[in-house]
Amino acid sequence: MADKRQRARVQGAWAGSSNTAGSSFQVNRRSSENVAGAHRPPKEQAAPDRRFVYQNPTEVQRKIPEERIIDKEGFYEISSSSTGVSRLHLKPAFVDLKEADWMFEQLHMEIPWQQKSNIREDRSYQEPRLTAWYGDLPYTYSRSAMKANPHWHPLLTMLKDHIEEVTGYTFNSLLCNLYRNGKDSIDWHSDDEPSLGRKPVIASLSFGETRNFEMRKKPPPEEKGDYTYAERIRIPLNHGCLLVMEGETQKDWQHRVPKEYHDRNPRINLTFRTIYPETRWN
Repeated sequence: MADKRQRARVQGAWAGSSNTAGSSFQVNRRSSENVAGAHRPPKEQAAPDRRFVYQNPTEVQRKIPEERIIDKEGFYEISSSSTGVSRLHLKPAFVDLKEADWMFEQLHMEIPWQQKSNIREDRSYQEPRLTAWYGDLPYTYSRSAMKANPHWHPLLTMLKDHIEEVTGYTFNSLLCNLYRNGKDSIDWHSDDEPSLGRKPVIASLSFGETRNFEMRKKPPPEEKGDYTYAERIRIPLNHGCLLVMEGETQKDWQHRVPKEYHDRNPRINLTFRTIYPETRWN
């Protein structure tokens, strides 16, 4: 029994000695780590770059399209949309030069030219050119009507028949324009009155002085009527030339004959068209 008690005391002594040593070792290891860490240099961290660098703002650069010049005979598809194609047909020498000289003199003297009054912003003004109207129906534009005149000059009837034969279109009306000098003009507009129907065809025959006929494409709705970046076309209409506008040209484009501030001789422009009773489109 005494031997058993002695062995138990010895084993207990070893067990206590082992725990103490382990604890001492752990404490000493932590102490050594703390001491070593006290002398370790801190890790370096990259300082943020706070310098201000100027950069030009990124903007969409838009260029104004170059004006396109059309002066050669041919068919020209100038644009297309979901509803169709805008097309021009130019024939610079439609009427022989000598015949064109004689026709100009006859038309200049014998057509009953008048200066039409229009209304803009509730004010009346006179057009900067002279006009005459032929047709079985009146023609209304710029809030002013031209009375029907079914009595065609024989030369105008002959020209209408010739144009119909060449183009394949038929016309029942004619607006004649006389530009007396460079100051006479017609401003931006489209021939899109309801009485002209859908996709109107306009055949324009010129005599006399060459004048520039300018066109610009109507901007999309998001441009809010700004024509700055609109496509543009210029067509010099000379003595005896024929220009036919067809398709969506009146819907998608505007045209004009601008003033020219230098000497210009008279020019006569005959614009053949088809007029329908307005009730047809109501």
